[in-house]
Amino acid sequence: CMGSCVGPHVIALVFWLQPKVFPGNCWAFKGHQGQVVIRLPARVHLTAITVQHVTKAASPSGTIISAPKDIAVFVMDADREEETLLGMFTYDVEKEPIQTFPLKHMLLSRAFSHVKLLVKSNWGNPWYTCIYRVKVHGR
Repeated sequence: CMGSCVGPHVIALVFWLQPKVFPGNCWAFKGHQGQVVIRLPARVHLTAITVQHVTKAASPSGTIISAPKDIAVFVMDADREEETLLGMFTYDVEKEPIQTFPLKHMLLSRAFSHVKLLVKSNWGNPWYTCIYRVKVHGR
């Protein structure tokens, strides 16, 4: 599923696999590292990215060790041959479940059609990592 919100000079795109966020209702990948490439519906000058995970209180185990930890964000051309790093950040399980991270958009003079989210680690789950929602901000 995909939703979008468009303001005067701002675009926010939300990507999720299921309409509701609850434990297990996520995009899961094997292990503690993985990546996803998102094709945007239009070329966008990215400014920030938001990542969402369930809360500890919502988790049946009381932990969220499957949450992504260290994440890198890249933009890519349509042919996906060349990529540019826009930022590296840490999703903090001790903070709010929805976290927004500014990207180095001032380095780019043009818009891009693809975003790559590279998860380098999670919070300790050796079997899988879950991503519940990703929101791409731009203009």
